[in-house]
Amino acid sequence: MVDRIMNEEQRDIVDLAKGILEKELVPQLEECDKTSRFPTDVFQSLFKAGLYAVEVPEEYGGLGMNFETQFLLNETLGYYDTGFAFSFHAGSMSADSIFIGGTEEQKRWASEQLLAGKVFAFCLTEPAAGSDAGAITTTAKRDGDEYIINGNKTFISCGEIADYFIVAATIDKSLKHKGITLFLVEKERGVQIGKHEDKMGLRLSPTNEVIFDEIRVPADHIIGREGKGFSIVMKNMEAVRPQTMTFAAGLMMRAVDEATRFAKERTSFNMPIIKFQGLSFLLADMLKLTQVSHGTLMYIARLLDEKQPLNGMGASAKIFISESASQVASHAVQVLGGYGYIKDYPVEKLMRDAKIFEIFEGTNQIQQVVLAGLLSKSDK
Repeated sequence: MVDRIMNEEQRDIVDLAKGILEKELVPQLEECDKTSRFPTDVFQSLFKAGLYAVEVPEEYGGLGMNFETQFLLNETLGYYDTGFAFSFHAGSMSADSIFIGGTEEQKRWASEQLLAGKVFAFCLTEPAAGSDAGAITTTAKRDGDEYIINGNKTFISCGEIADYFIVAATIDKSLKHKGITLFLVEKERGVQIGKHEDKMGLRLSPTNEVIFDEIRVPADHIIGREGKGFSIVMKNMEAVRPQTMTFAAGLMMRAVDEATRFAKERTSFNMPIIKFQGLSFLLADMLKLTQVSHGTLMYIARLLDEKQPLNGMGASAKIFISESASQVASHAVQVLGGYGYIKDYPVEKLMRDAKIFEIFEGTNQIQQVVLAGLLSKSDK
């Protein structure tokens, strides 16, 4: 129901992904949702098709896919399952900090790993430090030519499937944000994977506690310089937030399709229920929010491709699209009525999956703080 304008190359990429997902993901989707399992076989099929780590720059051997095409691909992945889509993308997106603040050698190394299908996980959040990144307690102490990392990270996407971790640690707690430093840590250095979180939604995306206990890494594993980690993270998040919302947009497209299909087939009082104005207006609202969300993302993609500043658009889009996704999913359940509330139909899952988009990548309330801060700093 949601028309997307694509060129021939973009259409081929989207169709390639759809073919793999319909053949390999859809048949096992219900089981994966029940057991909270990430289907690595589907990951491998998409990787072999050349659809993993598509953002790796051409100069490092990658496709260097532009943001517009990435966003269209992400929406397609999200249409079939937001949890799988998010982790499939996060596995490479977590290495973005290296491309932002790393050395030339680190960028080339990361590119080689990504193009070989390796998975990265970004470790920032802690049990007592979420939105307030300056409150992290994971430490990194210099010991000769090495750093010793100690601390626990929580709600880490891709934790159990990751080969490498980008870890935010402080070199001096008294410095708060200015002490945060990013480190590249290989799993084989002794990283421990803790609890697999049993989540309400996004269940195909593994979320874990990750434990760093006396983990030694060479000094050349710093990304950027000591104390520059926070600035790298903030620069990265400006683009990450709208990228993540592409999966929510895909979910909304799926909700529109499922609700519309049901409303056309379900009859009441001898007519399809889509003919009843009250219900048709619910569908109209769903389509409205979905179209505007998609259009907003395409505008942001253009800004990113042209290397223009977003000036708060990332935060605004995150708020609007995530709230819209929850509303659209809720409307889909309402359209299906009692059927929408049972697991035999897909919309109850869409409703469960939608909520997280208002929470992660910085809660919507934090995004409002960001936007208010921009206004307070702007010239009158």
